[in-house]
Amino acid sequence: MEITASRKKQLRRKAHHLKPAVLIGQKGLTPAVVAAVEEGLSHHELIKVRFGGCDRGERDRIASSLIGATDATSVQQIGFTLTLFRRNEEHPKIRFAD
Repeated sequence: MEITASRKKQLRRKAHHLKPAVLIGQKGLTPAVVAAVEEGLSHHELIKVRFGGCDRGERDRIASSLIGATDATSVQQIGFTLTLFRRNEEHPKIRFAD
């Protein structure tokens, strides 16, 4: 799902105070991690994912795989933290100003 720049800005603002909901450790992207991200997106629509000690290339690869596996949209990635958004069509929680 592609979102507009103004909506991304709104989502970044909403995500600023959030703590990471999912931590990705040494084992990387496992089925349990994907399931936890799926659950978080279903309940909250907007979550943060924190990467363990891996290099930038590995973080980018995991982020890309995670986005593909969950059909989410990357709002932003700063350092070891990735912010993801996926609209819950049945019960939307986030309202946009535009």
